[in-house]
Amino acid sequence: MKNFKPYYAVIFTSTQTETTTGYAEMANKMEILAKQQTGYIGMDSAKNEVGITVSYWESLEAIKNWKANSQHLLAQQKGREQWYNWYNVRICKVEREYEFSLD
Repeated sequence: MKNFKPYYAVIFTSTQTETTTGYAEMANKMEILAKQQTGYIGMDSAKNEVGITVSYWESLEAIKNWKANSQHLLAQQKGREQWYNWYNVRICKVEREYEFSLD
């Protein structure tokens, strides 16, 4: 590992209600907006019965600023009112990483 700098992962795990109107559009908008935030590194997402989205950030301050973003606050409110039965947020420090690729 060359010059690995620890970073943070926000793990958002959720189950959705049957109401999905506007959800995909809002999720896309939030991804575009997150990419514009200072300290944003990337995002991974998988959705089936349980949805898991992991966003990666340079610092806890960057995560705090993203959580407080006015458009993100609106999305959070709509999520609680319309789209989610349940969700859980975990914030973790990534100390190291590695990967495998057949290519």
